[in-house]
Amino acid sequence: MEALFGGSFDPVHSGHLVVAETVAEILSARVRFVPAREQPFKRAAHVATPEQRAEMLDLAVAGNPRFAVERVELSLPAPSYSVRTLRALAEREPGNRFVLLLGADAARELSQWWEVESLPALADVMVFARPGCAVPEHRLITRVVEVPAIDISATMVRERVGQGRSIRYLVPDAVREYIATRGLYR
Repeated sequence: MEALFGGSFDPVHSGHLVVAETVAEILSARVRFVPAREQPFKRAAHVATPEQRAEMLDLAVAGNPRFAVERVELSLPAPSYSVRTLRALAEREPGNRFVLLLGADAARELSQWWEVESLPALADVMVFARPGCAVPEHRLITRVVEVPAIDISATMVRERVGQGRSIRYLVPDAVREYIATRGLYR
């Protein structure tokens, strides 16, 4: 069993990494970060390209054997639908059961997801609370986990970069350097 942690990761930040580390520990499993090619609910919000976001994830997870970056969505048609992603992984890795890891904010939109009724056959849905966002009630949620509440968002990181403010400690150093070198979010 492995957990799939999907999202924009525009950019990946320390909050994402703390959630993944906590889930890896709770499940005694590996966590794959799955950068969305294009999130259906955030189409206008992507700033970095899917490839840049995947490269930042590579930098962020380097050195942690419990983490990996899964690029399957980058080769699938846009927008990125979790059911489509899970089907592609099931075809590539028959017999592997996945846990789909969602933040409470994403879980609130579950009823609007494309082919949401197909999810239980493809993965267990695990949700974590986010600061300012309680976990919703939904019959497809099989488990709720507590993670340290770190109030960092990718939006905040992008805004700070745009304002010329420091993002040190909000993102891994290698990600901060990548952002600066490529002039992202300015």
